[in-house]
Amino acid sequence: MNDDDLGRVLDVVGPRLRDLRKVRELTLAHVSARTGISTSTLSRLESGGRRPTLELLLPLARVYDVPLDELVDAPRTGDPRIHPQPVTRGGQTIVPLTNDLGSLRAYKFVVPPPEGPLPPVDLQTHEGYDWLYVLSGQLLLHLGDQETLLRPGEAAEFDTRVPHAIRNPGPATTEFLTLFGPQGERVHLRARTVRN
Repeated sequence: MNDDDLGRVLDVVGPRLRDLRKVRELTLAHVSARTGISTSTLSRLESGGRRPTLELLLPLARVYDVPLDELVDAPRTGDPRIHPQPVTRGGQTIVPLTNDLGSLRAYKFVVPPPEGPLPPVDLQTHEGYDWLYVLSGQLLLHLGDQETLLRPGEAAEFDTRVPHAIRNPGPATTEFLTLFGPQGERVHLRARTVRN
């Protein structure tokens, strides 16, 4: 590996560490408690202010449950397969379908049905753009003051700066694919609007 390759690898480590931590909804304090690495060191690693070492990267790879070569964006070996590491959060399983955490990202979500009535909706906003496609079950998309029920084979896209929530209204498990990134390919929305 020449100096240019080394520099490129070191440039991507900080953003990858930050993206992995955010995807897993962990704070710097949580990661510090699980790795023994101080929060200031973790912050400097993520911002590029500290050069990553093997002693720092190994415990982070364990906490984030990713191979070390993925953490540092090592050159590919010619094998096109990805090795997704599912994450379970809030009862739903999220399977990353892309290795690149820096741009457009693809995920598969598996969301169990609610155990009772749906709780009041909690709309969220964040930077980005989302496209989703329902594989099985039903998906209730809350977008601003509109609710849209999506069934298998239907897709939706939206700007995530609009208050939104995605929920499984039941009665079965819902599986859907999502592409999330700063921009997205436009697709046609084929869904019914649910009136309250």
